[in-house]
Amino acid sequence: MGAQKGKDLLLKLDEDGQGRFVTVAGLRTKRLAFNSETVDITDADSVGRWRELLAGSGVQRASVSGSGIFKDAQSDAMIRGRFFAGEIAAWQFAIPDFGTVSGGFQITALEYSGSHDGEVTFEIALESAGPVSFAVAP
Repeated sequence: MGAQKGKDLLLKLDEDGQGRFVTVAGLRTKRLAFNSETVDITDADSVGRWRELLAGSGVQRASVSGSGIFKDAQSDAMIRGRFFAGEIAAWQFAIPDFGTVSGGFQITALEYSGSHDGEVTFEIALESAGPVSFAVAP
């Protein structure tokens, strides 16, 4: 994968639960992270007392964060409503020429800010709440 424009990363929300994903905001900064906890099975018989890990175990998760401006009032309302309801919704994070990460995510943080001579901006953080899939870009 060659260099890509950061503005081409898109955060999309399934607006009605029917698999129709819409871009919800003009995110200026974005971050997608995958994490996996380990299960330490080291014991007194471990060779040289080196740590041993149990393969295929532990908890995996994905997190998405970003900041920017809302696309429109409807996008603001969709995100805000899901945050206050504590809803787990279907989201997509599209990475051009790489692929799309999809899954159920819950909004864990939503912050608004602005200055007297600028636009209102927001910051959002989402955590996966179930399996996350990856589809390679065509």
